[in-house]
Amino acid sequence: MKIAIITTGGTIDKIYFDAKSDYHVGDPQIKVILDKVGATFEYAVSEVFQKDSLDITDEDRILIVNRILESDASSFIVTHGTDTMVETANVLREHVPGKTIVLVGSLTPARFRETDAEFNIGVAVGAVQALPEGVYIAMNGQIFNPDSVRKNRAENRFEEL
Repeated sequence: MKIAIITTGGTIDKIYFDAKSDYHVGDPQIKVILDKVGATFEYAVSEVFQKDSLDITDEDRILIVNRILESDASSFIVTHGTDTMVETANVLREHVPGKTIVLVGSLTPARFRETDAEFNIGVAVGAVQALPEGVYIAMNGQIFNPDSVRKNRAENRFEEL
């Protein structure tokens, strides 16, 4: 099974420059992470855009939909910022039947020494290989249905509704 990985930016790829939280979204980190851990499954990474998820528009979401629909793959991981991950997951559920899609991100950048990025990506990789067709969110060591999850900003985690 070849896994198609689509990157869109988000905190997972952010580079911070100073204490005032000045940042830009950098190159996708998922390939760096998969290489570092010696991943042996077949995958291909493609970038759709590099945005903070708060800046993702409905038109951007359609770009993600089209990238998936144009692919022969049946399994997808989409790296995405956490603030609007649920909205994108719902658009994918509406427009992309017959595929297994797992959205994943991180609450701290992958470039940080202490980050949840590697753990979340590991969960997403296992999930996309084991789950039936559908759209899911992999965060905080859990797999969520987009209909019943939210980002709890106060606790800095995802949780069931």
